[in-house]
Amino acid sequence: MKYVAVFCGSGNGASDIYRAEAGRLGAEIARRGMTLVYGGANVGLMGAVADAVLEGGGRVVGVLPRFLQDREIAHRGLSELILVDSMHERKALMAERADGFVTMPGGAGTLEEFFEIFTWAQLGLHRKPCGILNANGYYDPLVAMFDHMAQEQFLQERYRGLAIVESDPAKLLDRCLAYEPPPVKTYLTEQCT
Repeated sequence: MKYVAVFCGSGNGASDIYRAEAGRLGAEIARRGMTLVYGGANVGLMGAVADAVLEGGGRVVGVLPRFLQDREIAHRGLSELILVDSMHERKALMAERADGFVTMPGGAGTLEEFFEIFTWAQLGLHRKPCGILNANGYYDPLVAMFDHMAQEQFLQERYRGLAIVESDPAKLLDRCLAYEPPPVKTYLTEQCT
């Protein structure tokens, strides 16, 4: 996994732990010689993870819609900043560039990014790891929801493991590197003869 896309909040959250964990993740990405691909902003957890990668001597690629650049939140110190026309184009380019994905705490936009990538994995549109950095237990309710979806048979058990959840950045990246994708989802229950 050379390129890792990170989805996370443009805010810092209610606890200093979130920003600290973004820094730990960024430092670990740099230490492993990986390239960060992220949303291109200099604010919140997005800025913290990018700054940590850069401080560790790593490479950072930002993908930013032009309308957000106009609001002056573009990170000016990146290795590469790619400007795109829409949020859809941003996500598509990040997905194309990435060998794996890590989701940190964030809001609705972060969850939307994660669930799109998770769904694409379930459908076999990519076979890349989908990690969740569960800093400060932030994603405990989501993990419980995955369990509930599986219990209620809206999420096949074999796809429950698509979400790799860890609270430690190094352990999360280790598990992402060891990831083996499940078979592609199908609705066929019998072979046609």
